Amino acid sequence: MKKLLYKSGTGIGLALLSSAALAATQEGLLTTLMGQIQMYVLIAFVIIVIAGVYFMRSRDKRQTPLNKIFKEGKAIHSVGPGTLVTECVRLMTAGKVGALIVMDGGRLIGIFTERDALNKVLAGGLDPGKTKVSEVMTKDPYCISPTTTVGDAMQLITKRRFRHLPIVDNGKVLAVVSSGDLTHWLVQDQLGEVQELVDLAARS
Repeated sequence: MKKLLYKSGTGIGLALLSSAALAATQEGLLTTLMGQIQMYVLIAFVIIVIAGVYFMRSRDKRQTPLNKIFKEGKAIHSVGPGTLVTECVRLMTAGKVGALIVMDGGRLIGIFTERDALNKVLAGGLDPGKTKVSEVMTKDPYCISPTTTVGDAMQLITKRRFRHLPIVDNGKVLAVVSSGDLTHWLVQDQLGEVQELVDLAARS
């Protein structure tokens, strides 16, 4: 009888210990799980904050006026109206530019682009060695002021299919901005912002 009671007591004790151990294990797992959930929530919060700041800053950057991003004093590739197309193409190739400003003295009268060379000269069957740029240039090109924002310039380029826009202030040509220039500036600037945000998150 004593042996039976001893065995029963031992069995109950082991069962209680097993239950306690199981409860402790479950509590440990629950604590670990809660910790992981908190960590994931924190990571998600950081990602949302970074994304929000990124898009806010991206929108703000599009409000930057052009005179803040183009380099004043940078060489403006220009030719006179009597310049032959062959010379224009040579200058464009040497300067690695897609357009030339056509100036009559200090007055802007046109712009000659790669598109003009293809559509008006080659497709038109003209001899580039005998054709003056004034005959095939785009006359009185659309110009923008230096206070035009990056976003407005991008919208103009997209809607009107311009690739190059002269920046003019009081009749003086300050620079020529291309769609590639604007895209490059936005991408490079945003990459810098992303790196700043990543560094900020890493320090948090």
